[in-house]
Amino acid sequence: MWDPNSDSIARLYEAILLLKTPEECQKFFEDLCTIREILDMAQRLDAAILLDNKMSYQTIAKDVGISTATIGRVSKCLNYGSGGYRLAIDRLKEQKGD
Repeated sequence: MWDPNSDSIARLYEAILLLKTPEECQKFFEDLCTIREILDMAQRLDAAILLDNKMSYQTIAKDVGISTATIGRVSKCLNYGSGGYRLAIDRLKEQKGD
C-alpha cells in the first residue's frame, strides 16, 4: 500500500539524495528499476519540460514517443500536482543558467 511517509519510502529518497554524480545515479537506477521504467520516467520529465515550454501535445507525442494520455497525466501533475515537476524543471533551468 502507498504510504508516502513510510520508513521504506523515506530510505529510498535518502539513498537517492546521497548519490553524487550522474554515473552513480545511473548505476543505482539500473539496479533498482527496469530499463523500461527508467525510460518511462525520463519521457515523463521530457514531456513536463516541453509542456513548460508551451509545446502542443501532438508535438510532444511525436518528439518524445509517448501517448497524449500520458502527456495529459503529466500536464495535470505539472499544473495541479505536488510541485515536483515544477521544482525539478526550475532547478534544471537554474543549472543551465536560464
